[in-house]
Amino acid sequence: MSELVTGEAVALELRPARLPSRALAVLIDLALAMAVYLAVTVALVAASASLDDAAQVAISIAAFLLVLVGGPIAVETLSHGRSLGKLAVGLRVVRDDGGPIRFRHALVRGAIGVVEIVMTFGVVACTASLVSARGRRLGDVFAGTLVVRERIPVAPSGFVPPPPPWLAGRFTELDLSAVPDGLWLAIRQYLTRMHQLDQQVGLAMAARLASELAASTGAPAPQGVPPGAYLAAVVQERQAREVRRAFGGGTPGPAQATHAWAPSPGAGYGPVAGVPGGYPYPGGQPAAAPSPQPPVAYGSAAAPGAGDSGVTAAAGDPSEASRPAVPPEGRPASGFVPPA
Repeated sequence: MSELVTGEAVALELRPARLPSRALAVLIDLALAMAVYLAVTVALVAASASLDDAAQVAISIAAFLLVLVGGPIAVETLSHGRSLGKLAVGLRVVRDDGGPIRFRHALVRGAIGVVEIVMTFGVVACTASLVSARGRRLGDVFAGTLVVRERIPVAPSGFVPPPPPWLAGRFTELDLSAVPDGLWLAIRQYLTRMHQLDQQVGLAMAARLASELAASTGAPAPQGVPPGAYLAAVVQERQAREVRRAFGGGTPGPAQATHAWAPSPGAGYGPVAGVPGGYPYPGGQPAAAPSPQPPVAYGSAAAPGAGDSGVTAAAGDPSEASRPAVPPEGRPASGFVPPA
């Protein structure tokens, strides 16, 4: 990457084009220019056959300058630094401050390019590009330009891992209004890159971010919760609030809050294998996660009003849960009295 500073003192991170891509773009441009030059030469020779030798030489020199020098200059000026070869390879000529080039920049590059590319068969241009830290040839140095890559492979967007299910809905009452945007960005960058960090470095970074987040919210981080899981749970709560604010929905329960965050089967929650939730623990020992409540069977004593029979079923017993309730006498199981 190459840092360019604009006139407004804004630093731009641009990727300079290297010699192979630039050479391919130049070869494409030269092939097209030579094809046009040969076609123009044939047409001029046929049109000037009746002229003397001096006139034919003058016409040939004029055609050479117009096609091989004026053509690239006009194309780069009109396309703001993108000739046909550069457009095919994904390159562009810009000024040193990152702005688009003008006619004077294209004129200097084209005039010097005749010497260092055409007349020396590209030896001078290749040597200068290899010596320059940003891959610039002499035409770029004198014109104050730089060839950069426009098409850069886009890296896949970072996936923020969801928190463990037992942390869902635990921070619904947390005040997040005082958390600065820079801290949110740092937390998100850590969560998306936690798999790439060393375990000790990741632990230290997660602990520091968790302490800053706790200081901004005014509430200490829960005891026994890994810092990474705590950060992921708070980020999940923030996104859930943004969704409710955007769509005007009600307050979702824990199951609804984790609906969009549920990982695929077998997916981990962090870089440490064998740890519940996948997040590294500062002390090296995982904290005991709260055991989930067993499901309450239909018609059990823990769910009064579920049936009118008063028959209880043991929680979690599928045989009892699937057994139909015995209705009282004279009343069907549906609860509706049949018409007389």
